[in-house]
Amino acid sequence: MGNGDRCLAGGVGRAYLCAMGIAAHLLDDWHAAEAALMWQIDLGVEEWVLDAPINRYDLPEAVKTAPVAAPAVAAPRGARPVPPAPPPDVPKIDTVAEGQRLAQAAQSLSTLRDALAGFEHCELKRGARNLVFSDGLPGARVMILGEAPDADEDRDGRPCVGKSGALLDEMFAAIGLSRRAAERASALYIAPAVPWRAVGNGGEPQAEDIAMLRPFVMRHIELAQPEVVIAMGATPFEALTGTTGIGRARGRWSQVMGRPLLPMLHPNYLLRTPAAKREAWADLLALEARLTT
Repeated sequence: MGNGDRCLAGGVGRAYLCAMGIAAHLLDDWHAAEAALMWQIDLGVEEWVLDAPINRYDLPEAVKTAPVAAPAVAAPRGARPVPPAPPPDVPKIDTVAEGQRLAQAAQSLSTLRDALAGFEHCELKRGARNLVFSDGLPGARVMILGEAPDADEDRDGRPCVGKSGALLDEMFAAIGLSRRAAERASALYIAPAVPWRAVGNGGEPQAEDIAMLRPFVMRHIELAQPEVVIAMGATPFEALTGTTGIGRARGRWSQVMGRPLLPMLHPNYLLRTPAAKREAWADLLALEARLTT
């Protein structure tokens, strides 16, 4: 090491070494000072930028750890723990009353359809593809209320399609009625009692679903103004009368909203039980006789 390097031991060099933390008694021995300096360099100390050392463990007040709260006092032995406060009560919605309010506010079939589309309280809606509202001629003499949509009807968005729909068309064509007719006297108007497909439970809606949608069914009849209502299947029969047992009730005339009501077996049942077509034919003849009187 040259003479210039040796000057580190005196003047500015002495102050630098002192600032680096090298003991003063080492500075009088050049070799000891050099060894101490090399040791600090090996530790990673590379520069001196302050006039005085800083204690890095002395944190400023702003970042000092906040005092720890005192631990909670333990309950006396044998004392019963205090249960947590119950969650606040969520007001329960009366879905039937809400359906009644929305249905009665509808002044046309189109606004009734919009009210059904905006009704969010029926869980069936969440599993369905489409709202199935109606088919045929509004204002027809005969209104058929059918079962909840099956997979074909849900996909198509219309009631009574597929094999059951084809059978229904054949049945009513035999007495001169059609959903395609343009004249009120020979037309059919078809709507499901439940407008969304019932996924699970064998495709059958629950009693609470039927109850909450009943106001829409009744309002649908009021707005469509048919002369005769056909309850074709168990679900529409329950929706209109509040009772079950379509097999016992079929063929027996009753009243709904001041209109004649005829319960009939659904075409799906007739496809599974061909022997029941005889009863269906008797019901069609009774309907024909009622319309011609």
